[in-house]
Amino acid sequence: MALFTKKEKKEQEPQYYTSATNMPTYNYRVYHMKPLEKALYFLLAFAVGAAVGYLFYGGIGKDEFGRPTTVTWVLNILIPLVIGIIAGILFIPMRTKSIVAKKRLQLNRQFRDMLDTLTTAMGAGKNVNDSFQSTYQDLKIQYEDDAFILKELEVILSGIQNNVPIEELLEDFGRRSDIDDIESFAHVFAISYRKGGNIRDIIRNTHSILSDKMEIKEDIETLVTSNKLEQNIMVVMPIILVGMIKLLSPDFAANFVSPAGIAATTVSLVIFVIAYLVGKKVLSINA
Repeated sequence: MALFTKKEKKEQEPQYYTSATNMPTYNYRVYHMKPLEKALYFLLAFAVGAAVGYLFYGGIGKDEFGRPTTVTWVLNILIPLVIGIIAGILFIPMRTKSIVAKKRLQLNRQFRDMLDTLTTAMGAGKNVNDSFQSTYQDLKIQYEDDAFILKELEVILSGIQNNVPIEELLEDFGRRSDIDDIESFAHVFAISYRKGGNIRDIIRNTHSILSDKMEIKEDIETLVTSNKLEQNIMVVMPIILVGMIKLLSPDFAANFVSPAGIAATTVSLVIFVIAYLVGKKVLSINA
């Protein structure tokens, strides 16, 4: 039997599932780019990669008088082409991961607002079903019609109207969200609802804990914002410096295409890329 890695399993997951009431439900664990979108991102990364490749490696193979040879023209096309293709291939999954993280962050914030409104509704003495209906009406004023939380509440309300257990609807929402807070809430809600627990206190406590977590995360995000800005600046600085050297001092820039210069440039770029990826990992904040 074939075994798949976690990444391969996620890539095989559909973008939408079908709810018990035949409504499309979004899968927040993955994001499948449309062909045009993927092509545009690839071309963007390809253009940047090819430009950087030409900047760092353009001019290799000149003769002893500094004149371009046939090898120079071939390498000036081949090297940027290869680097551009590699950049495009690597950028697609990075961009996909970024989009997934952004959508999950939006959902997490909207879920906190849902719990806030739901807590208020239940505090007013409404039952669970009526509280979810009231929450949906209140959030429609706050969010656009295509907001994730409104779509999820529509699925929940549709399930309630068709006698689908609300705990099953919430557990399905938690699994698709791939967010620990939502999964935990759905699990605790299901256990308490089936056994007659105090749902009002559970929702209020979950909202309090989630709000505290997100406030702490936002505080940390504020603290590391300057570091992220510095990291982004460091990404473009080597490109700017090399570009300035080649523009202002062509004689010195000729050293970049010598055997020693090519080796030093390649090693430096590899170290730079590794440092950037490590820095990005350190500065990332998981939801």
